[in-house]
Parts: sequence; C-alpha cells; structure tokens
Amino acid sequence: MSKLSSPARRRSLEELKMRGDFVRRHIGQGEEQIADMLDTLGLGSLDELIDNAVPETIRTERPLNLDAARSERMMLSYLRRMAGRNKVFISMIGMGYHGTVLPGVILRNVLENPSWYTAYTPYQAEVSQGRLEALLTFQQMVIDLTGMEIANASLLDEATAAAEAMSMVHSVQKNNPAPSFFVASDCHPQTIEVVRTRAAYRGWEVVVGPHQEFDFGAPIFGALLQYPATDGAIWDYRGFVTRAHDHQALVVVAADILGLAMLTPPGEFD
Repeated sequence: MSKLSSPARRRSLEELKMRGDFVRRHIGQGEEQIADMLDTLGLGSLDELIDNAVPETIRTERPLNLDAARSERMMLSYLRRMAGRNKVFISMIGMGYHGTVLPGVILRNVLENPSWYTAYTPYQAEVSQGRLEALLTFQQMVIDLTGMEIANASLLDEATAAAEAMSMVHSVQKNNPAPSFFVASDCHPQTIEVVRTRAAYRGWEVVVGPHQEFDFGAPIFGALLQYPATDGAIWDYRGFVTRAHDHQALVVVAADILGLAMLTPPGEFD
C-alpha cells in the first residue's frame, strides 16, 4: 500500500482535545506558505526577512528574559486575578472624557429591537441592513444637531477625527497653498497632540494659540476649534469663522454632540 493511500493513525479523544496547549491549536503559516512568502520577497530565510524589516535600533541580540510558558487556562486565571485588583473610581478628568447615559428609548427601540438585527429569511442580510439603518438614523440626528447639510457615521475617536478633518481641509483647498493649520489652545490636549503628530508627517506646521487673539498674519489653510472648549467655556465663533473665510481658510469644529441640543449649532457659524 502506498504512503498516500495508507490510513491515518487514529488519535485518541484526549489527544484531540489538547487541553491548555494553545500553540498546537494555533492555525498559522506552514512551512510551504513560509517558503512561498520568502520566494516572493526574494529572501532566503525568516532571519533575513527580519534583518530587512526590523530596524537594528529596536532589536536586541540577547534572549528575552521570559518566564516559562503557561497554559491557556492558567493564563486566563492569572488575568482574572489581575483584573480583580483593579479599583473602579469616578473619573473627574474632563477634557472630553465623561460618563455616558444611554436613553432607555434608544436601548429598547434600537439595540434591543430584534427587527434591527434579525433576519426573517435565511438569505437576506438583515443584520447589515439594520446596522445601516441605525447609522443613517444617527447621521440624520447629527445633521439636525450640527446644522450641517451632510454627515457621516465615523468610528474614529475625536482626536483622530480632528486629524482626518485637517487632512480633508487641506485636500479641498485648491487655491490656498498655505503650509500651516491653526488649532485653538483650548482644544482638548489629546486632540492637539494627535493633530501635531499627523501634521508632522505631512510637512505642515501646527499653530496653537487663543483663537480670539489669532490675527491671521500667518497664512493657514484651516483651523480647529473646540465647542465647548476643554475648560467648559462656550465661545461664539462666528466672528472667527468669518475672518478665516476672508483669508481663504476652512474651519473645523470639534463639538460636544449632546451640548448642541442647547448651543448654537456649528452650521450657523457658516
């Protein structure tokens, strides 16, 4: 009987369970896939791949000082004990971080409403359809609260969204080659840092200062304002927006969505 047609050795139930052995149950690349990958890259070994991909400044030649491997069950138990040491306190940090209250009407009629996520036929994608409808409903709410003509449902955090807005403003500024972007100093500090980081790799200068003192002497392609400010101050930005537009700059407003239920919507700043 040939090797290909020989029956495979029957493995016991205990062998198939492989309790606590995560490595053997991990489905990763096999030798054949690794060889194909290296051949495509024109490399001879994984060591050569690492030499080409990982900078020497972050590599170490000595083995890592690691404890002996633990089983999956032992690791989960260890993590539970670690998590149990956490203490939950009321955060007073502010600066865009605050408690969130989910209205019962939304909980019941959206998140707990089976018509949003249950398929009534096996071949229709009601889960995706319901999620899309929920996003469209959220977008319409944002349009109503911001006074803007269009909105989208983003999964970005506020700081990253502000950096994306800066990039979009630069992309649509066809007649303004200014290399600088203004950020009000009373924006959330984490937002300012993310915007600075993104701008650095695009070759843009970030000018940070009080918006009420900025005289537009330095050419900018856009500006970012916080509404309300990180310290809770509420400013009327209409004058600043008008001056920015007079200097061919666009304005981004990072607004507290619940605050807009009572404040003048950014759309009315023009």
